[in-house]
Amino acid sequence: MSEVHLPIASFSPLYEQIKAMILASLQAAEWLPGAAIPSEMELAARYAVSQGTVRKAIDELAAMNLLVRRQGKGTYVATHQEDDWQYRFLRLAPDSAEKFHLTSQFLACIKTKANIYIASLLKLKAGDSIIHIDRVQSFASKPIVFEEIWLPSARFKGLDLDALNAWHGPVYALYESHYATHMVRAEEKIKAVTADEALAAHLHLAIGAPLLSVERVAFTYGNKPVEIRHARYDTSNQHYENKLN
Repeated sequence: MSEVHLPIASFSPLYEQIKAMILASLQAAEWLPGAAIPSEMELAARYAVSQGTVRKAIDELAAMNLLVRRQGKGTYVATHQEDDWQYRFLRLAPDSAEKFHLTSQFLACIKTKANIYIASLLKLKAGDSIIHIDRVQSFASKPIVFEEIWLPSARFKGLDLDALNAWHGPVYALYESHYATHMVRAEEKIKAVTADEALAAHLHLAIGAPLLSVERVAFTYGNKPVEIRHARYDTSNQHYENKLN
């Protein structure tokens, strides 16, 4: 591959320019989730910069959870298919501290039209085609999460209820594998609510039981919103856990 020549005039540090170039390659799917990227030496030659400059750029991308360093093996594109990453955006944890593994049951997957609120979050126009998904997640055979998910139909063509229920891994891994969509960050709004009749039935609770409502917007490369997820958590034996730096 030919060398990439950097512009002479620039107001950003050199490592920031290299970081932007690596990020552009990730956005262009030059290196897919789970795949190794070229070594620091190879990238230094490609971009005609020092290995230290490349290392600093990779360090920042690793800190952003876009790349993963593996001692003695190299640097890889982060993927939600790995066990350690399956629940990266899920902050729910059992009070018992036992290993958390959720099982999913998809209840509905229908095409509909985006209302003004959903369209604004997904950067669509009101009335654009979207996919609406309902899902219940269970822990130790007890339903603890009811989710509504909204996706832009244009990006997730062909997704239906059969495909969702046939998939046995994380939903974000399905997005990666079948729709070339890698979730890189998310924003959440959290509030306390009570279970209405429908939520009580889905989560096997009494009407009026306390729940935690979490609305998440997930973004792919380029800060593009591609999923809205509204979850209601039964926190009777679970808690919402976050680590602040």
